[in-house]
Amino acid sequence: MDPAGPDSAQIAVGMLDQHGHVVSWGRDAQQLMGYRAEDMEGRPLAGLLADGYAITSEDLVRGGYAGSVALRHRDGGTVQAEFVVRPWEDHDGPVRAVWLIRLTPWSRDGGTDLVEWGFEQIPFTGGIHDLELRLTQVNEHACRAWNLPRSEMLGKGPDDLLPPDVGPEVTALMRRAVRTGESVSMETFLRLPGGPEGHAWVQHFTPLKDPDGQVRALYSLGIDITAEYLARRRLALLSRAGRTVGSSLNTERTAHELAEALVPELADLVTVDLLTSVLSGQEPGTTTLRADSVTLRRTAQLSTIDGCPEATLQLGDVERYPEFAPHARAVKTGRAVLSDPRHDIGFEWWVALEPLRAERAAEYPLHSAMTVPLRARGTTFGVAFIGRHRTREPFDSDDLLLAEEMAARAAVCVDNGLRYSRQRATALALQHSLLPRRLPRRSALDVASRYLPGDTSLGVGGDWFDVIPLSGARVALVVGDVVGRGVHASATMGRLRTAVRTLSDVELPPDELLTHLDDQVAHPVDPDETHALPEADTGEGATCLYAVYDPVSRRCSLACAGHPPPVLVRPDGKVELLEMPPSLPLGVGGLPFESMEVEVPDDSTLFLYTDGLMDRDRDVDQWLDQLCRTLGTAAESGTSLDSVCDAVLSALLPDRPDDVALLVARTHAFPAWRVATWEFPAYPVVVSEARDRTIRQLKEWGLDEAAFTTELVVSELVTNAIRYGAGPVRLRLIWGDTLICEVSDGSATAPHLRRAGTTDEGGRGLFLISQVSRRWGTRHTPHGKVIWADQAVDHPGAAA
Repeated sequence: MDPAGPDSAQIAVGMLDQHGHVVSWGRDAQQLMGYRAEDMEGRPLAGLLADGYAITSEDLVRGGYAGSVALRHRDGGTVQAEFVVRPWEDHDGPVRAVWLIRLTPWSRDGGTDLVEWGFEQIPFTGGIHDLELRLTQVNEHACRAWNLPRSEMLGKGPDDLLPPDVGPEVTALMRRAVRTGESVSMETFLRLPGGPEGHAWVQHFTPLKDPDGQVRALYSLGIDITAEYLARRRLALLSRAGRTVGSSLNTERTAHELAEALVPELADLVTVDLLTSVLSGQEPGTTTLRADSVTLRRTAQLSTIDGCPEATLQLGDVERYPEFAPHARAVKTGRAVLSDPRHDIGFEWWVALEPLRAERAAEYPLHSAMTVPLRARGTTFGVAFIGRHRTREPFDSDDLLLAEEMAARAAVCVDNGLRYSRQRATALALQHSLLPRRLPRRSALDVASRYLPGDTSLGVGGDWFDVIPLSGARVALVVGDVVGRGVHASATMGRLRTAVRTLSDVELPPDELLTHLDDQVAHPVDPDETHALPEADTGEGATCLYAVYDPVSRRCSLACAGHPPPVLVRPDGKVELLEMPPSLPLGVGGLPFESMEVEVPDDSTLFLYTDGLMDRDRDVDQWLDQLCRTLGTAAESGTSLDSVCDAVLSALLPDRPDDVALLVARTHAFPAWRVATWEFPAYPVVVSEARDRTIRQLKEWGLDEAAFTTELVVSELVTNAIRYGAGPVRLRLIWGDTLICEVSDGSATAPHLRRAGTTDEGGRGLFLISQVSRRWGTRHTPHGKVIWADQAVDHPGAAA
């Protein structure tokens, strides 16, 4: 049995006779040493001692013994134990003795040595303190860290070894660990006598307890986390720079913010110089790279010493830097220069050219420097010089990477400021180019629109509208408004309009489309661009109303994201304000978007608008009542939609209007005879029947010329639905602006177009459909999918 196991006895006591032979050997002794009572009683106790102990059993009885010894275990190994023998004189007999064996932790086969080796060789500072916090044991790593011999460290407490600004805090923490019996930890940064540089440490203090739970000592462990500490500092500095650098479009202010971000966290001295051509408003070119020197203007400078006495230039001064100077090298190569000024020949030559510069360099000698170009979009705008003369540590490669990242962010802001004036002049033209130039003419809808820009001195807004043809003769109507003004609002409007068109191609329901659009606003593609073009109002978010009208079912599905409600004027003149489900604008988050569906009779008028039409000085309900009354009068049957737009603007446009977008649509439902629908079981034999019914229907419509291609399309689509889908299979033909063929089935698996190989026996169906059709695609339904193909026909609707 292993005496160090959790179930073994740790102490054994017995008796010896006057000759040192065992008289009493109990169960505890058997568990500790492995010997049974009949093996040991009558044998000399000294026989248990391992080799190297020159002591006899008689000596044990006469003189006694106490100390740590190695004992022989019955299995052949050794046991490290505390061995105590105390003589005892019986009044009625000869001298006898009491013996005691107490195992020490990790006592088998040199286990104590393993513990001692581990304590010495662990790559962290380690020590054991008594209850007065004095060191009673310390490992070699701690001696090297403090640069002290072991003899000078033993007996000292934290106040004796640590700097005054750290010692009391460590002492209080250690006393708390002793008092509570719980481990504690702390982080600290200090410079130890063992090295010239400061280090970050994590200190762990663990109470050492006896079997009764009493704290007998305190174990301290110190882990050097300097690399992690510096990495955290760099990340924090980069994060702060991202928030502070580039708060405006003023280039001088951006340069000063860069200097403030670097001093004193990273550097003792920072100067920022920009190319004179950049500050004059010119576009930086390649002439700077071909010139023998570089002309820069001092734009910002900052030092840990008030007044920046290290610098020889004042703000606004211009200097021509020769090609061997670090500034010129950084500008010409576009790469940062990390150097020791004391051993950089080019740096020394440049300093020696100017007596005042040489004088300042001697008074404030730099021992490490970085020269980082301000570069963005492949263009260099200037250079930041970063130096150290007070901080002991030189710059390393990680510092250089950090400086390059911060300089790159500042360069983007400088570039944005230079481009701002040119971009603002084209903002209005940009917005008009993003709006649809002409609305598509569809047999399902007549559409008219208006867009009126607001006060252009505040920058253009982000209102937009669109009309998007969908499959199945359906049409999507979209109206939206980006919060804010200026180029950013216009660009966001264009991005959202493009996203809506892209999502419409996927045939998403209105509520799902707005959900995806919400992600576009809440998580922009390039977050840095939000700092590029600030305007008078830089609010974020957008509102949108998305409606899909189906001329076959005569129903309209709508979903809203914080947008004003649309108005429906029925053919009988009844005006209905469509109350949309509650919603929040895009990019805000919160409530999910919900769709609603409304029946739209033939010759109804649907009116969509942005909030620029609303008068914010009036009660909203009163304004909506006036809108409904105006539309009830203006949208009478036979009235042109352009007249409706003019009437609404004349009656409701505020005195100080914001951007206004209007979209008016008059519906035209398809008569039943222009839609043919059949349902077939999912058997291959029905393909021929589907072809026959299609040909007969086309003959009724007078579209005999489209019979051949339509027969091919129907044959391929129905065959694919039977082979790869799930029944029943439904075929629908719609004659509108084009001839639409739709095949639906119960499977949600969408087909993919591929090019079949020469020897393949299949895989050409969708390829053939794509060749003979104008468009084709797939849309998902709650019960499966629909594959459709759209063909152009001569004189659509002639049979009407």
